[in-house]
Parts: sequence; C-alpha cells; structure tokens
Amino acid sequence: MAARFGMVGLGTMGRNLVLNIADHGFEVCGYDRDENQRKITEEAGKGKPVSTAASSAELVAKLETPRIIMLLVPAGKIVDAVIGELVPQLQKGDILIDGGNSHFIDTERRYQELQNSGIHFIGMGVSGGEDGARFGPSMMPGGNKESYELVKDILEAIAAKAEGEPCVAYMGHTAAGHYVKMVHNGIEYAVMQMISEVYGLLKNEGMTNAQFADLFEEWNRGELQSFLIEITAVIFREKDPETGKDLIDLILDKAKQKGTGLWTSESSLELNVPLPTIDIAVSMRYLSALKDERTAFSKLYDHQNQKTGTNLEALKNICRDALHFSFMLAYAQGLELLQVASANYNYEIDIKTVVKVWRGGCIIRSVLLKDLFNAYEKEPDLTNIIGSTQFSGVLKEKRKAIVQFLKTAMDAGVAASSISSILNYFDAYTTERLPANLIQAQRDLFGAHTYERIDKPGSFHTDWPYTPAEAK
Repeated sequence: MAARFGMVGLGTMGRNLVLNIADHGFEVCGYDRDENQRKITEEAGKGKPVSTAASSAELVAKLETPRIIMLLVPAGKIVDAVIGELVPQLQKGDILIDGGNSHFIDTERRYQELQNSGIHFIGMGVSGGEDGARFGPSMMPGGNKESYELVKDILEAIAAKAEGEPCVAYMGHTAAGHYVKMVHNGIEYAVMQMISEVYGLLKNEGMTNAQFADLFEEWNRGELQSFLIEITAVIFREKDPETGKDLIDLILDKAKQKGTGLWTSESSLELNVPLPTIDIAVSMRYLSALKDERTAFSKLYDHQNQKTGTNLEALKNICRDALHFSFMLAYAQGLELLQVASANYNYEIDIKTVVKVWRGGCIIRSVLLKDLFNAYEKEPDLTNIIGSTQFSGVLKEKRKAIVQFLKTAMDAGVAASSISSILNYFDAYTTERLPANLIQAQRDLFGAHTYERIDKPGSFHTDWPYTPAEAK
C-alpha cells in the first residue's frame, strides 16, 4: 500500500512527526541518508503504518499521488539541495512542505522558483519542540491557499488542539508561514529573557530553587499561565544524577541561539517597526556568551549583586505583575510587526488566526492569547494592544510594578535590560511629545537634513549660527 505522507529528515523532530502522523491513521514513509536514523524510526514505528526509504527515489516511489513530502532538515543550503534532488522526480500536483526554521527570504525565493513547475510549495513553521512534534505541534503554513487545502486534513489531525480547535491554519501568501514562525520565535526570545531577569533578581534576594519551583507553579495557575512558566517550575526541581545537586546551579550561564531572533530584529529594522525587547533579548544572548570577559570585568567593580533587603513576599508580587505587563507588550511588539510585514509583503495575515494557532502546541502558548484574540476580534483595526480598551486598564495598573521591579534591580546591580526596554517602549509609545525634535535640529545643523514644523506643513532648513572651532 502506498504511503500518504513522506518525510525527509528523521532527526528528533522529523521522527516524532512521523509517529504522530502514523498515530492518526495515515501511512507515512520517512527518508534520511543516515541509516541509523532510519533504523531508530523503524524501531519506534513498529506496529504503526510507518516505513522508511534508503533514497529519495525510493521515497518518491512509495508515495501515493499527489505526493506529499515534508522536509525537516537544517535551514539553508541543505533545504535547497534536498529540493533540487526531489523536484526532477516529482510531477505536477505534488506537494513539498518545508517544515524547518527557514528564513522567510529563502522561502519567498523557493516559492517563486517553483511557481511555474506545477509543484505546490508550502513554507510551514512548526513549534512545540520534541513533545509537540510527537503529540501535537502548532503549525503555521503559508503559500497558496489551494496548496494548504490539499494537506489540511492531515495537518489538522496531527496538530495540537485548543478548546477543541486544531492549532494549524493557513497563515497567508508566499512566505507568510515562516514569517509568522520567525516572529513567534522572537517573542519567545523576549519572554525567556524576561523570566531569567526575574529569576536573577529574586535569586539575588535569597530565594532557593525549591521556592522558585513553588512560585512558578503558583504563577502558572494565574494570569501568567503559559508553557514557559510551567517548564520553569519543572527545571527548578530537577536534580543532577551525578552530584545530587540542583541541576540549574550546574548549568553554564551562556545562552545559545539559532538565528530566528536575529532575523526578527533585522526585519523590524527594515520595516521601521520598534521591537526593542526582542532586540535586547538577542543582544543579551550575545552578552551571555562573553563569559570570560564578564568574569574578568566583574573583578573591577563592586556594585553587582547587592542585597536590597526588600520584603521577599512583596517582591514576588511585584515580579509577577512586572512579568504580566512585560508579557503583554512583548506579544504587542511581535503582533504589530506581523501586521506591518503582512501589508508590506502582501501576505494577508489575519492576526486573530495567528493568535488562535498559538494557543496550543507552541512554545509561547499562554492564557494571555485568549485576551489578545478577544481584543483583535472586538477591534479589527487595532494596530497595537496599547490602544485597546481591553488592555489599557491593566497596563495602567501594572505599570507601577514594573517601575518598582526596575528600581530594586538597579539598587541590587542586577541587569534587567529586557524588562527595562518594555517600560521605555510603553512610556515612549504613550507620550504625545518626545524630545526627538532636538534630534531633528541636530541633524539639520550638521547635515542640512531638514526638519518639519508643528505650525505649518513642509520641510525646512535653518542656516544655524555655528562655526566649527577648527574653522575659526
């Protein structure tokens, strides 16, 4: 019997998706050049409608038509190589799905290259990690709507479910799927950095790992309920099997990355969308990698990690509210970028659909997404939740907590750059008149770049009464 679905790449994600697909009754065939990966997949798939192929030709031959082939291989040149190998063996009507973390610019190029081939190409973001792939990821496919309809039944079957609805939907034209996934990952960077900053301050004030586990479990029952808060509680309870010590204390403080946060920042700069919290989250990962330099510099100064004596119970509540405020505006930044990118690239992304797909399976799933969906449903023209009547009241209320958090962090000498960026973003975005008029005057003085006026339209230049000292 021919397989309904083909998978290229049988690493952890690919193999678990194969098993997920098979669990839902679809015959699936996997291909990987690594024989060991094929053997692991065959062993895991015993008793299920799973087979493997030793070559791309064998994979193509084992699939029913129209063939559906998903790629879960490292982003970049390998994706191009696999597509180049497969396309000559395919025929009009077959479907290729790139399910890796490809850069949306590459996805756009591949989409255009395959437009005249008759082969459907879907760039699809997949979130949820190993467990998500196995038991239900959040998926963000983009391309042609008709291409998505051809695979919709399989994707809806294997997706995570939130309130009975599958966490997969058509995101929009061409590279929209990978763009949405990129922004998802940018938000993920920001939220992880914020949580780490709260951890840093509370740890400085003397909290134990057991207390952290209890606290994050408590927070996960309230307005901070989310996957990242949930797993943080688990992390604080884990023991190292070799030493018996708390594992978190043995992990080196150097955070790595795979580039999607950087891509989000790059795109926001190109589209003139302020995204300071994702920007700083990326920069803090770079800074964390400078371990040797940080260790050396720390010996030159003595302001760091000073206990402030703040009441710990009061500080916990301040941290909770500061995180709530920060989470809201991290999502706000990402969703505004999606709207601007959609208009600029003609993706036709529907923000409500994105938010629904993120409710389950993905890394940034949280109870907050329900509120975001309601806000965009009630206010279709909303560009940023700062302007939403649903959020303005809680943002007003929680702002004082973020100020208190940052005051305490500064007194302690504990870095809190992402949470600081959130407050500055909010304060700037809600200020009618910023001091940028001075910047425009400076630009005009040294470069004759002109400026606009508040009392009449047009561009103006002033012959400023200034002579450089060296010219005198």
